[in-house]
Amino acid sequence: MFFSALRSLSSQTSTSVKASLSAVNIFRRTLTTNVDATTASYIQKLRDQLRYYAVAEIAGRPYLITQNDKVIVNRLNDVKVGDVLKLNRTREIGSKDYALVGEPFVQEGLYDIQATVIEHTKSKLLATTSQQWLNHPRLALIKNIIFLLVIYHYGSHVYAKVLVGGPVRALADLNVWVKRFIFRQMKRIPSVRNKIESEIKKNIDDMETSMLSKEANLPKQYQLPAHGLSKEQVLVRLKELQDLKSADWKGGKVSGTIYHGGEELTGLLGDAYRMFAVANPLHPEVFPGIRRMEAESVAMVLHMYNAPSTGCGTMTSGGTESIVMACKTYRDMYRDLKGIRYPEMVVPVTIHAAFNKAAEYFNIKLIAIPVDPVTLKVDLNQMARAITSNTVMIAGSAVNFPHGIADDIVALGKLAKKHNIGLHVDCCLGSFVMPFLEKAGFPTTPFDFRVDGVTSISCDTHKYGFAAKGSSIIMYKTPTIRKYQYFLFAEWTGGIYASPSVAGSRPGALIAGCWSALMNLGEDGYLDTCKQIIHARQTIQAGVASTPELFVMGDPIGPVVSFGAKRLNIYDVGDKLSGRGWNISALQNPPALHISVTLPWVQSADQFVKDMKEVTADLVANPGQAKGSSAAIYGTAASVPDKSIVEDVAAGFIDLLYKA
Repeated sequence: MFFSALRSLSSQTSTSVKASLSAVNIFRRTLTTNVDATTASYIQKLRDQLRYYAVAEIAGRPYLITQNDKVIVNRLNDVKVGDVLKLNRTREIGSKDYALVGEPFVQEGLYDIQATVIEHTKSKLLATTSQQWLNHPRLALIKNIIFLLVIYHYGSHVYAKVLVGGPVRALADLNVWVKRFIFRQMKRIPSVRNKIESEIKKNIDDMETSMLSKEANLPKQYQLPAHGLSKEQVLVRLKELQDLKSADWKGGKVSGTIYHGGEELTGLLGDAYRMFAVANPLHPEVFPGIRRMEAESVAMVLHMYNAPSTGCGTMTSGGTESIVMACKTYRDMYRDLKGIRYPEMVVPVTIHAAFNKAAEYFNIKLIAIPVDPVTLKVDLNQMARAITSNTVMIAGSAVNFPHGIADDIVALGKLAKKHNIGLHVDCCLGSFVMPFLEKAGFPTTPFDFRVDGVTSISCDTHKYGFAAKGSSIIMYKTPTIRKYQYFLFAEWTGGIYASPSVAGSRPGALIAGCWSALMNLGEDGYLDTCKQIIHARQTIQAGVASTPELFVMGDPIGPVVSFGAKRLNIYDVGDKLSGRGWNISALQNPPALHISVTLPWVQSADQFVKDMKEVTADLVANPGQAKGSSAAIYGTAASVPDKSIVEDVAAGFIDLLYKA
């Protein structure tokens, strides 16, 4: 307090103070002859007894200012800390208007005294009131609740990181976070930032040269032609674009990408497209045939996946939309049924990136669970620990994209049933191979609607179903679940609006093409393609297993095989294969190479094994060979703590796709 530092007043000061106070009526009722006016406690007692006062600083000393006049009382009551009071005449000291208590007294004859308010009635009342509120039992309860919520919030993060991910992974994540933090701070240094931006630009320029150099001799078109071209002229231009140099997918040298069912089927799809080029399923009354074909396509895939009689679904534009729709469905369903406002989904770290996209689009917290290092299946114990009251769904793959591994769907189904949540099985890549493994005599695993607990499945008809790109099926166990996928708006001024998925208008021609492919191949056709594709995958897998420097990732059962290297840089192997015309996919975390075996690979599998063994032997014999582009890119990406730099390069790549 300001008065604790006041020195003992002299006897002359004490006499003056008493004379001053005797002129103020308010003090007569409060003072006693037993009060020692020479102590700081006397000043404190005055402050406690007075109704209206201010403490002002004059010449570096605190003074107690009191007022008894009603008009002036109001003025004093209106002051605030920091205000400067101007005392016009020193003769007013001790008058009914002002009484100053302090040391030393203001000298006689001094005018225009500047007194800065450092405390006043309202500040004291506010402090007292605030203290009372802070000590109120109900406020204490609220503070305890807030404290517990904070503990719960950060505790859940610790739980998710340490208990779900495991202490080893938690320490690894902490290490990554520290490096990322330091790296981001370094990026603030102008010289470092300029260097990074320069390297990003260099990478993007290299990609631009690689991408656009193939189009160098083409005529450029940046606006509508002044006069429309004839059909023959357009066809000539189309042929030029078709003949641009590209990877040899027809020769079976491209992983996935083109799921070709043969020239005859391609011709049939083209015919179907021409017949229904203007069709739009948004208007079934105008295009009833499209409605029928879409419903039958969904029904055929439901039967293939052993759906119950209540099974249902919709067609989408691809696997990503099917997965995104499933995530949106579970978010909305459990918000309605359970009141979950902060939804979470628990998925394997190997799940398709479409789940991450859905999490970002629909504000769903995604918890990624590591896989067993040997089987590469999701760790069930960690997944079980990650499920909370906010979990709306879990998911598994049959098979996953990176390694072609099927998660333990039966065990996941038990978890889903136990917690009364959705279980989505991503069969987009397994599509028309997984359902035929058993009939073809290959090892398989339960994955479809016969597994108790499975509530939805996604299947791409445009992959191993050989339909034209742009069609997939999302299936649900019951219509009650599917309803939450729909967008319904009854109050639009344009009329009642309803759509089954993201798109409003959709190309009916693709639905016609999908239906045509399903009808043309039939069960026997898909069984035959399943046998051919799996035999080709087994040929490649055996070739990898027989190469000492390489190893197969897990135990694949579908159309995918991935492999890593024991002592070599696997990306160097990929770059060497790329030099021989093979276009296969690079994986990371851990480093590996991936092949989605399609029908064209049936004729090229043996040649791939031969080339793979040769480039591997060459790298063993010449370990000092320069790294290729993939090795450099993924090696750099793995060494950069802040992945936003890699994402900047990826964004630059997408920008180039739209550069005319």
